[in-house]
Amino acid sequence: MKKTFGVIGGDRRQAELGRLLAGDGHFVRTYGLERWKPVGAGTLDRAAASDVVILPLPLCRGDGVLNCEEGAVPTADLFRRLQPGQRILAGQVRPQQRREAEALGLTVEDYFLREELAVANAAATAEGAVQTAMERLDRTLLGLDCLVLGFGRIGKLLSCRLHGLGARVTATARRPEDLAWIRAYGYRALETGKLDGCLGAFGAVFNTVPFPVLGGPLLAQLPPDCLMMDLASVRGIEAAEDGPEVLWARSLPGRLSPRSAAAAVRDAVYYILLEE
Repeated sequence: MKKTFGVIGGDRRQAELGRLLAGDGHFVRTYGLERWKPVGAGTLDRAAASDVVILPLPLCRGDGVLNCEEGAVPTADLFRRLQPGQRILAGQVRPQQRREAEALGLTVEDYFLREELAVANAAATAEGAVQTAMERLDRTLLGLDCLVLGFGRIGKLLSCRLHGLGARVTATARRPEDLAWIRAYGYRALETGKLDGCLGAFGAVFNTVPFPVLGGPLLAQLPPDCLMMDLASVRGIEAAEDGPEVLWARSLPGRLSPRSAAAAVRDAVYYILLEE
């Protein structure tokens, strides 16, 4: 059944999402995506009056502020424009925003909790991390010692891609079973909390852990020309002001592969609606 979708805020992947939905025959209203010339651009109230409202991934850019390029829209103000009968979908919904919505009788469904979307996003993030590293490095990944902090979805896929390009991969984890899997894949394994004295040879470090794991004296052990890239939603590499640059590469799928990222979000939304 054809529906009216309101696509509000986000990055280029949201603009591509609107185009994909319109291509499937749905009526689409968008807001906050004007720089990407989206379909159905209009006012916030018009987009918020749709049958299904799709908010960005992540939902917030700052504390209580919608992730939106066109201006600061407090999430509390946005929720007051919505109605309890609407389907409201968003990615990485924080507890504060869930409470704001519930106080108004709204239910916000987190589409990023779906495993198929999380895996697709991790694959796009891993591919984007490799692309960014190759653009920044002055040497090949072949034979380069690379450290991947964390062995979740992104860590697994990134380690695989780096290994496939000939890098010497070391991955870290906290749980013994994850360390066993790292060794089983043929990578070197280190415990995330026991990195002191083990960092001197790495030419690139990729963090996927969303809490501080590398900073202070540990950073000083890395080579001066080491590429450091933080892929986590919360910084895991605590760089000093006078220390080497740490590239915080958030939302790589939205910037580097927006069409594929949008297709993954669209599919997750369709699955959610089918499960009504």
